[in-house]
Amino acid sequence: MSKILSVHSFRGGTGKSNTVANIAALLALEGYCVGVVDTDMQSPGIHILFGLSGEQVTRALNDYLWGKCDIAQTAYDVSSRLSGNVKGKIYLVPSSIKAGEITRVLREGYDAQLLIEGFRRLIKDLQIDVLLIDTHPGLGEETLLAIVISHTLLIVMRPDQQDYEGTGITIQVARKLQVPNMLILVNKVPELFNTADVQIQVEQAYQCPVVAVLPHSEEMMALGSREIFSLRYPDHPITTLYQTTLNKIIE
Repeated sequence: MSKILSVHSFRGGTGKSNTVANIAALLALEGYCVGVVDTDMQSPGIHILFGLSGEQVTRALNDYLWGKCDIAQTAYDVSSRLSGNVKGKIYLVPSSIKAGEITRVLREGYDAQLLIEGFRRLIKDLQIDVLLIDTHPGLGEETLLAIVISHTLLIVMRPDQQDYEGTGITIQVARKLQVPNMLILVNKVPELFNTADVQIQVEQAYQCPVVAVLPHSEEMMALGSREIFSLRYPDHPITTLYQTTLNKIIE
């Protein structure tokens, strides 16, 4: 049975897209067929992590939502673009980076129910084992619908007071929507913080499991989204933490 994982944050800048990309890459290394959908249509960008430029995206999620094509036609097999021994597949459905299409989304919106239908068709048409949804920050209609159909919701947050409050709101809403499995990943933690203390504090605050606490990484910053961290640094402690996160998601 295919699994759907939504990766969400209440605010931007948490490292949500990097988390999605690293989980997808580690799944593909293990032989899974993975789908990645960028539903952050107002500020798309995960395609860069998978080696696609905006100019190379000739079909995007926007085209499916506006009736121009089937959703499978917007899926790019990016497996060969990744370093390492990728045994599985990664199909990426990017959102358009064109300014006019971003403006249209902001002005007109789109049918969120059609988006959910597209997720299901993508899983069936491409025989996806795990579908990863990179959501738009905040709690818009499309994000709520993605959360509802997900088997697991992974919330990415930083140890920041605004993130603490926003994450609390997200968890309250997710519980009302009866999400089967909810997990938290704390990211970009300063070196002067004790990670064990951070984990205890977050779990006590939200009564929700923390799968990993990732420290701030200069290597991640220097990489600048040009590659996927876990493939570039397979032996790095952060890659180990991404693997721990993955193991808890699919167990």
